[in-house]
Amino acid sequence: MTERAPAKINLCLFLGPTRPADGRHELVSVMQSLSLADELAMRPAGPGAAADEVVCPGVEGPNLAGAALQAFRAATGWDAPPQRLEIAKRVPVAAGMGGGSGDAAAALRLAARAAGGPVDEALLRELAAGLGADVPAQVRPGRALATGAGEHVEPLRDGAPFGVLVLPGRRPLSTAAVYREADRLGLPRDPADLAQRLAEVREALRRQGDLPPHLYVNDLQPAALSLAPEIGDALDEARRAGADIAMVSGSGPTVLGLYLGPHGPRRARAAAAFALDGRDPAPLVATPEPGWPAP
Repeated sequence: MTERAPAKINLCLFLGPTRPADGRHELVSVMQSLSLADELAMRPAGPGAAADEVVCPGVEGPNLAGAALQAFRAATGWDAPPQRLEIAKRVPVAAGMGGGSGDAAAALRLAARAAGGPVDEALLRELAAGLGADVPAQVRPGRALATGAGEHVEPLRDGAPFGVLVLPGRRPLSTAAVYREADRLGLPRDPADLAQRLAEVREALRRQGDLPPHLYVNDLQPAALSLAPEIGDALDEARRAGADIAMVSGSGPTVLGLYLGPHGPRRARAAAAFALDGRDPAPLVATPEPGWPAP
């Protein structure tokens, strides 16, 4: 069985205060899946395997996709023999593009298919919320509004076409470290401010079906820049390459150049091929992933 795991970007990410109950930050974010995707394949593990295995070349240590399989087994009683999950990585690692979270969401979809019967999307989202803030919105790839600490997800209809120029960073950034830096810098908004941003996003989506340029905001960007100042050079690269919007992707260090409008994908490809030819790491180009049906 195989499954795609699209990358995600945050078209907006407004950061709120931490919750007393669990210490996680409240947020308001419109998340968009991309055509850039990992590929997962699941099959029975070899003879003698005592537990599920995850093989992901280039990624060391525990893998969130393995944790997703364990969570699904514990919640549903699925007692299939140990599985071998192989992940072909195409989404940059530790890059603020939800690669690990997308893999975990894809692993949940694979396990649900393997278990047979109707897929309980509410259960998958509940399990996803226990795995990380970015996982619930990726249970059903497409465009979604995420609130709470990411566990409240409202699928949105597809927006207008645009192109995405992806400029991977030269060194990874820890998401946890970026959030700690955001707290140190005093970046989180107070509850009233966050509520106002949510109302503004909802109104823009209701009236236009999309975000106006002034709402393409990432509150984590100053924290990522503080930890990795070279991100500023990548933002300048995207602007010089003609991007309509240049912003950090999630917690960084990846920088996005967004090319809006129906010719956006062509403009993004041209920027990668000509304006940024020879860049290291090489630029990537993607387009929005259309919304998937419920799993």
